[in-house]
Amino acid sequence: MNPEERKIADNADNADNADTAGVNAAAGGGRMVRKGPDNRRIALYGMLIALAFVFSYIEFLIPINLGVPGVKLGLANLVNVAALYTMGPASAAVISIIRVVLNGLTFGNLSMMLYSLAGAFLSIIVMSVLKKLDILSITGVSIAGGAAHNIGQLLVAAAVLETSSIFYYLPVLLIAGTIAGTLIGIVGAIITKRLSSFRIS
Repeated sequence: MNPEERKIADNADNADNADTAGVNAAAGGGRMVRKGPDNRRIALYGMLIALAFVFSYIEFLIPINLGVPGVKLGLANLVNVAALYTMGPASAAVISIIRVVLNGLTFGNLSMMLYSLAGAFLSIIVMSVLKKLDILSITGVSIAGGAAHNIGQLLVAAAVLETSSIFYYLPVLLIAGTIAGTLIGIVGAIITKRLSSFRIS
């Protein structure tokens, strides 16, 4: 990770910590004072959730048929990457969960929501850990997140269908995920740099 990416990542961690530390005790009085939410941060939440929903709709309109189910453009992961590096892991997880629920209620069904939640959950965990370890660039983290998303969905599918044969799809999904993850990572790095000016420390 280059110095500029590291600075953005550190700022996102500080912003995420600020969200979880909103209650302070007044000196000597024991009175609790709650910090109010920042309007720009709320606006950023709304913008990223809306973008994720729009990107998911675009993916829904443009299915990719490679003979393997589950291959997508991965546009929604662009929002996850941007949220992770500008707002922190907790905020990225919240945005991802809201996106999955909205998509499931609008375009899919309960089983689709279950697969997507598994993929999103594993993807956010992997990307958060790699970002914390600071061993990959944003593009590398994006690729790993895309691969983790596919693996998470396959794990749930294997459990539901009670068969491991579905993992024969994994090589194709990983190749497609690597290509999409690379493109998403490159664009994500640019967007993250732009959005960093809206981040609240």
